Amino acid sequence: MEGIEDNKKNDHSREEVYSNAVRAGKRTYFFDVKATRAEDYYLTITESKRRFNNDTQKFFFEKHKLFLYKEDFEKFSEGLIDAISKIKELKAEQGEEIVEKVATEFSDVSFDDLGSEATPAD
Repeated sequence: MEGIEDNKKNDHSREEVYSNAVRAGKRTYFFDVKATRAEDYYLTITESKRRFNNDTQKFFFEKHKLFLYKEDFEKFSEGLIDAISKIKELKAEQGEEIVEKVATEFSDVSFDDLGSEATPAD
């Protein structure tokens, strides 16, 4: 029984506090706020892309995860905003305007869709 209790403690150490999924083209980004054992918070950002395996003829999800800790929030935000501003500046110099879409409704994300197997759309 001791092992089971230890596992429960470990599960609690990564307790999910908040989650937001954002679909962007062929990618989905998951923003998850989690709590540590010390009741501190951190953010995981996961990029998920659906890929097709030609060998198995099945879809799978390729995921990349980034852990962001509170002491890095401000510098990370500044770096992200700076990089996006630079991209907009460079595109403007090329005569292109970046059109930003404004969401009018919450993205409807079904986690059932993420695990379903379908035929390739491409």
